[in-house]
Amino acid sequence: MTWIIAIVMGGIIGWLASIVMRTDAQQGIFLNIIVGCLGSILGRFLFGTFLGGGHLRGNAFDPMTLLTAFIGAIVLLGIVNLVRRGKVR
Repeated sequence: MTWIIAIVMGGIIGWLASIVMRTDAQQGIFLNIIVGCLGSILGRFLFGTFLGGGHLRGNAFDPMTLLTAFIGAIVLLGIVNLVRRGKVR
């Protein structure tokens, strides 16, 4: 059951990050889920000590976990845009 919650929350976070980075028209639901889940891992790695976020599987509704996942997804989309287009946007 925790995997399903992590996938749903990852999809929502990936969708919100793609709206902020203006890549929503290029991505579908599958890429939103991937961006949200990988962004959660990246955010926890980069900002976990500062913000104290946990796993999407364990603490999916914790505000700090959602914040670190959201920031990580934005950073991930910024890196992808930088590699693809040569600019972050």
